[in-house]
Amino acid sequence: MTNIDLENQEIQSAVTDENIEWNQYQNTTVLITGATGLIGSVLVRTLLCANEKYDLNMKVVGLVRNKVKADKMFADQLTNTHLTFVVADILDLHNLNIEADYIVHTASQTASKYFVEKPVETIETTLNGTSNILNLAKKPNVKGMIFLSTMEVYGTPETDEKINETHATNLETTNVRNCYPISKRMAENLCVSYAHEYHVPVKILRLTQTFGLGVTYNDQRVFAEFTRDAIEGKDIVLHTEGKTKRSYLYTMDAIRAILIALTKAENGEAYNVANEGTYCSIAEMAKMVAQELGNGEINVVFDIAQDVAKYGYAKTLHMNLDTQKIQMLGWKPLVSLPDMFKKTYQYMFNQK
Repeated sequence: MTNIDLENQEIQSAVTDENIEWNQYQNTTVLITGATGLIGSVLVRTLLCANEKYDLNMKVVGLVRNKVKADKMFADQLTNTHLTFVVADILDLHNLNIEADYIVHTASQTASKYFVEKPVETIETTLNGTSNILNLAKKPNVKGMIFLSTMEVYGTPETDEKINETHATNLETTNVRNCYPISKRMAENLCVSYAHEYHVPVKILRLTQTFGLGVTYNDQRVFAEFTRDAIEGKDIVLHTEGKTKRSYLYTMDAIRAILIALTKAENGEAYNVANEGTYCSIAEMAKMVAQELGNGEINVVFDIAQDVAKYGYAKTLHMNLDTQKIQMLGWKPLVSLPDMFKKTYQYMFNQK
């Protein structure tokens, strides 16, 4: 089964979620920034599937920096008249005139190593890029906007206590790696300020680490490294003790959360999005992958680095997100952690 087949199979199931108000998308235009990214690309395909299934007459506009990459990624959709791409950098949208009813802002830096090597650029992309998108969302015809934030805005919690949306943060402003979560935190306040002053209908989703369909083979994040090791039959090497604990989220569960929140969530409000049942440590997850996907042929090896900062790792944390708020909108996660990895394995294996 090809990756497009895998995506279509799961997307067709996801669009039947009765909590997604597809009637609100009838005769609308949806703008997606970062349309070739992990979440953005799957969201594009989900909207196109729903458009056909429910005859919505919905237009999907993908904001991308690389048209060649977009054409290659969506080669099977190039004749779809409901899909168009706009080539632009979110840092320079001055000459862009897009009329959209809904906006989903997914464009963001995601690599920890980049945060350390390019902290200024990380901050500028988050703040200036989000400001530009919010200015687009000021138009009176815009019905809803989603800003994808991150669990990292809570800093580095030290216990397993549940973390709801009002939880404090202990982020250190003098830590360069914090350029990412601090700029995301400021961008959240920017969203709330636009909602207050200009009545922009923006909602904030604080996603935990998300993976599954859409992950590229060379992705450098931990879940991809573990999966790649299993595919290649290599031991999983940890450069820390792997004590950090967090919950995870499957790609399609994230997509459903976005589409439900876009029409149901309160403007100017933040919502945690995670599968609470996946909460575990990095070391526990590595051992699970070795057992489930490595067929007993790979091991977890600890090679503790003297300078973990060079890898861009965040400090050891316990990110046990409370998701009651978004579940009150009708959303719930459907895919367990072992199944996330099994699905990711197949998707990445097809890219070899």
